[in-house]
Amino acid sequence: MTPLAYIGAALAEIAGCFAFWAWLRLGHSPWWVVPGMVSLALFAWMLTLVDSEAAGRAYAAYGGVYICASLGWLWAIEGLRPDRWDVGGAVICLVGAGIILFGPRAA
Repeated sequence: MTPLAYIGAALAEIAGCFAFWAWLRLGHSPWWVVPGMVSLALFAWMLTLVDSEAAGRAYAAYGGVYICASLGWLWAIEGLRPDRWDVGGAVICLVGAGIILFGPRAA
């Protein structure tokens, strides 16, 4: 469930933030904010589905997933292909997220 929650949260967060970007930076209607707010609320709810003892740890691990999803958005929605530095940085972040989420913990 955790990978799906992270992927859903990332898509919801990016879509919600992009709604504000579209309004404020691209000159779209302020009405873009309405679905953006719904999307951001969905993002917050999705993070509560992550199997973690601590919210901060769940959020920290989510960061790596968010970075990868953002680069996917860059390519799929904005039409800019990530370069090798983007991909390398994303891999490093995902490894770090895995260590945070799945590392052994003292009982």
